[in-house]
Amino acid sequence: MIRHRRCWFLWLAACALLLSSASFASEIVVREFQSKALGRAWQYQVYLPTGYETSRLHYPVLYLLHGNGGAGHDWVDQGKVQSVADGLIARGDMPAAVIVMPDAGVTWYVDRKEKMETAFISDLLPDVDKNLRVLRSREGRLIGGLSMGGYGSLRFVLEYPEKFAAAALLSPAIYVPMPPLNSSARKVGTFGEPEFDEAVWKNLNYPALWQGYLAKKTPVPMYINSGDDDEFMIEAEATRLYSLLRSNRQPAELRIVDGGHNWTVWGSTLGDAMKYVFRFSARPASTE
Repeated sequence: MIRHRRCWFLWLAACALLLSSASFASEIVVREFQSKALGRAWQYQVYLPTGYETSRLHYPVLYLLHGNGGAGHDWVDQGKVQSVADGLIARGDMPAAVIVMPDAGVTWYVDRKEKMETAFISDLLPDVDKNLRVLRSREGRLIGGLSMGGYGSLRFVLEYPEKFAAAALLSPAIYVPMPPLNSSARKVGTFGEPEFDEAVWKNLNYPALWQGYLAKKTPVPMYINSGDDDEFMIEAEATRLYSLLRSNRQPAELRIVDGGHNWTVWGSTLGDAMKYVFRFSARPASTE
């Protein structure tokens, strides 16, 4: 009888340990708030690291921007960002961090179809700072994106280098001088309606922001990659940007990997990109 009772207690203890561990695991949650710039409700996915709910620490935050026609949950469903982040944190390759993944449709993160750039800078960043325990300094804020999201991430760090410590650009759709004929940038109406307007593209693409960025003398380390068989020839655009950064003594790294313009490339390189940007991040800290 004593032996059976002991086994029962051991089983209960094991169950309690499992339940306790589960309550402290990382999780993906969804937040929605009213964006003044967009004039509507706006939703974003959030990765919260293990122990977030019970900790008093404030964490660095990484913003991940999806591609054309995608959504914030793409990073979760296709990029497996939760398991990628969990693994990097467990191995000590990045600190515990919050990851924010907003929805942006086909806006290309500019103030055209909607005021998405204004909404990101003036609404989303303050909402995250207010409602999540994140570091509010430049050193605690990182950004990254794929394809259209890489285009948006590059624009944000060139225009607002004082807000971001590092950036990851995965297959960034940053065509110079113009997008190829098969690019969605020509078809979604963001850069001209009903027809694509070359002047609009030129005025919004990163070369127009370059001199202003250099004048601020606030370098943002950038991780840039592309598949070597990208159907939009983004490997050439990635190399062009990397060469521009290097020739101006700006910190950057370039990866040309096997693959096309798809999640096989983005999913396989997300961990490498996150490991790079978090090299420049502040660590979780108490702000009390």
